[in-house]
Amino acid sequence: MLSRARMRPRCVAWLTRCQRHLYLAAACMAFVASIFFAESAWGGGIVPQPKMGDPLGGLTSEQLARFEVGLVQFNRVFTEEEGLGPVFNKTSCGGCHNNPVGGPGNITVTRAGLATKDGFDPLAELGGSLFQQEAISDECAEVVPRKANVIAFRVTNGMMGYGVVQAIPDDDILALADPDDANGDGISGRVNMVGAAEDPPNSPLHVGRFGWKAHAATMTTFSAGASLNELGITNPLKPVDNDPNGVNPPALEDCDAVPDPEIGIEFVEQLTDYQRFLAAPPQTPRSGMSGEVIFDTIGCTLCHTPSFTAANDPLLEDAIRNKVVKPYSDFLLHDAGQAADFIEQGMAGARELKTAPLMGLRVRDPLWHDGRFDAGTFESRVTLAILEHGALGSESLDSGVFSNWQALSPAFKSLLIAFLDSLGRREFDADGDDDVELDDFVVFAACFTGPGDFYTPDDACAISDIDQDGDVDLTDYSSFLAVYFGPYDDCNANGVLDLTDIITGGSLDDNANGIPDECETVGDLNGDGVVGIIDLLILLSNWGPCKGCPADLDGDGNVGIFDLLILVSNWD
Repeated sequence: MLSRARMRPRCVAWLTRCQRHLYLAAACMAFVASIFFAESAWGGGIVPQPKMGDPLGGLTSEQLARFEVGLVQFNRVFTEEEGLGPVFNKTSCGGCHNNPVGGPGNITVTRAGLATKDGFDPLAELGGSLFQQEAISDECAEVVPRKANVIAFRVTNGMMGYGVVQAIPDDDILALADPDDANGDGISGRVNMVGAAEDPPNSPLHVGRFGWKAHAATMTTFSAGASLNELGITNPLKPVDNDPNGVNPPALEDCDAVPDPEIGIEFVEQLTDYQRFLAAPPQTPRSGMSGEVIFDTIGCTLCHTPSFTAANDPLLEDAIRNKVVKPYSDFLLHDAGQAADFIEQGMAGARELKTAPLMGLRVRDPLWHDGRFDAGTFESRVTLAILEHGALGSESLDSGVFSNWQALSPAFKSLLIAFLDSLGRREFDADGDDDVELDDFVVFAACFTGPGDFYTPDDACAISDIDQDGDVDLTDYSSFLAVYFGPYDDCNANGVLDLTDIITGGSLDDNANGIPDECETVGDLNGDGVVGIIDLLILLSNWGPCKGCPADLDGDGNVGIFDLLILVSNWD
């Protein structure tokens, strides 16, 4: 991003140029004002949301340094000599939480147990209910016992925004619980009350909120448990290694030669720092779309609570204290009927699952607790996941919420899914690659209107309308520049950024590639600044009908002899 000091002379040059073109003067004055006086990314007003994987806004330099150290440890690859195993699922935290790092993933872990008329047996004496998929040797590998009659898979959760989620007061989640369905709406969410690994003995229980069964209440507990259960790395909070297959040979001491604990509490604290300081996924447009109204109207928010506010606790960091997070989850356990995993865990019953948070849903592939819905399009995956809410015995079916979805018209279903697609979408990121680059500027420029026109939150151009005033104008442009990581060129040496020339009409960009037309070399098809053999080969490979392709230099919808002559005439 250009600093204010570097931008000031460019703005002055631009303003001088505008005085020679009166029809642009008002726009230029508005842009200069937006940079120095109005609400903008530089002035502290309209600050773009962090992209997924970025730290929370407002961290101090010391907290940001802790986040970076934690990120390194999160990606640390452990070896057998350091204590990896004897059984494990991955060699690093980032190996599972990889979309992006710190987010969800497509790795599954195995849970198993024995269900009888007397209840559920996790087969702990045989290594359950979590059975790790890897081992440091074949002799120490873990297998699901033959007596297990319940086998389930769980896909990797993300933890973005979970520092604020942890800071939600227990009472706010408890207030949503209705275990006996006293209000008769068919929804009977329960809390999973759990201890925290870092608490002294006999401490009060907390409302669980992390994991598929809400089995952890704090990021410290989650980090310590994952270090042991996913990496096989013992720590002061979880000091005993998992015994492969339990009472069955070989014995734990035959598989684990590294003294416990294998790593200190500092590692757990660093992982915790990283996860607590991860920003929540963005949502664009921020205030929602018409599909969210439908989402609420048909009853989805009975479980997928849109937002919470962190406690106003002076012991919390400023970046977390009293901040709003929009998880679209109540963090309660609900009866999923035949769509459950049938694994009991703590107070969570076999048919119960925590309401899956929907923030960041856009990038999740696969979906559902076991990843049963994968590949395909976002719409196809989400539609299948919604249909699964109609499983026999599920609260969504019994409450009528699923029937409400079924009764929606195709148009209303599309609007609802479009809203879900906004959960994880970054502002200005038109191509959805999580970076704001030249391709995204081309879309921004196409949407640029200045005052007067109006975009609804459902329009494609709403991704560029950060202030959500219905148009894409210079105020939005100033925020766009705050996150833009494409080329900052001034190809015509007029003291004005090329992007600004295009936005304000100072330069034409007829081929919509983000480069002023006067700066382009006709025939430079590979964009290297010269016309040569590579460009000739590109042109020949497109020979024939080719409407709209770059090799159609004369714009007649066909690549032929006249295009070849144009290219050769510009040969460099």
